Amino acid sequence: MRNRPPSSVSRQVSLFTLQNMITALYPGTFDPMHNGHLDIARRSLALFDRVIVGVYDLPAKKLLFTFDERVALARAALDTLPDGARAEVRGYSGLTVAYAQQIGAKVIVRGLRNSVDFDFELQMAQTNHWLAGEVDIVCLFANAPHHFLSGTLVREVAALGGDVSGLVPVACAAALRAKGLGIPVDGPATAHVKKRHEMKE
Repeated sequence: MRNRPPSSVSRQVSLFTLQNMITALYPGTFDPMHNGHLDIARRSLALFDRVIVGVYDLPAKKLLFTFDERVALARAALDTLPDGARAEVRGYSGLTVAYAQQIGAKVIVRGLRNSVDFDFELQMAQTNHWLAGEVDIVCLFANAPHHFLSGTLVREVAALGGDVSGLVPVACAAALRAKGLGIPVDGPATAHVKKRHEMKE
């Protein structure tokens, strides 16, 4: 029995479904991606039909990993999520909100850890609304186990020889070790740097 070609009704339903899917952009430097980032990505997948993790190519700060390395590590991390098939990692440059328009994202997802993050994201959200009012900003609060995490903290802990295996996905921990970082040494380095980070905030 030969397969019938899809009817006009089924094609219209498929087109309607595609047109009404909500794509969210989750942008960041991800140098490297840590468990806080991964948690925001996981929760975004529970809220939106499709999530594109956008890795910004040239942020105005010193980077540990190259652009290609950050993209590859983000992909490896997302592959560990149950719904990871609905997520895609892409690199981008230029204005984040312009990239959201380019890929058809209706939402930009941001993570919030503290009041400092809130003040920054509020300013950026208002600027993005002025540039592209059709793109909304959705902020997700960091969950308790990850609220202190940042890429800077992870890099500092690793540089001091602290064990970061509980802070980052497996692939990222391996990449840090490949650079000679994140090898445990005597003394509570992780707790020491975490305390310093909280004092700064």
